[in-house]
Amino acid sequence: GKDMMIELLKSHLEVSNATNLQLRLTVERMSSSMKSMEVTISELRATTAKGDFAELFDKAVELIKEFEGWHSAKHYPYIGYGHKLLPHENLTADITEEQADSLLRADLLERYKYFRQYGKDALLLTVLAYNVGHSRLLGYGKRPKSNLIKKIESGDRDIYEEYISYRCYKGKPIPSIERRRKREFQLLYIP
Repeated sequence: GKDMMIELLKSHLEVSNATNLQLRLTVERMSSSMKSMEVTISELRATTAKGDFAELFDKAVELIKEFEGWHSAKHYPYIGYGHKLLPHENLTADITEEQADSLLRADLLERYKYFRQYGKDALLLTVLAYNVGHSRLLGYGKRPKSNLIKKIESGDRDIYEEYISYRCYKGKPIPSIERRRKREFQLLYIP
């Protein structure tokens, strides 16, 4: 159940220095968040026709790693596999791959809470939000919900074009981002 996902996160953090203390605090915050979400693996399996959620989640993590690549000090405020440093975090780009993996998983689980109500589309939307931000999809203030979210909420499952439309940077389509969106959709879309 929930404890399995929490243990999966904790298993990635077996460390002792100050940087790792910060990571442990992040994972503990995520563990608390997971408990409050009342999400169980059985619920997720019921909405995930492609199989076990944990396995699909792992594949999503690997795909993000492939496309994000490693963020070094020159990518500040991003570190690891695209984790954006928050004001209260004292981490640096000098983290291990294991630590970066744990941060990525914690970030995804944090974003998942915004999309869990979308059932079988929750992980797909979570992965997209990791790159574009959840508010760009869900709307905020005067920004309306995205067409992608509106279609899903209306029950329309023909969302490929709306999903792939998140391939632009500064208004221009970027081939590498388009490849990423296509791979994400291929891996995570459940008809």
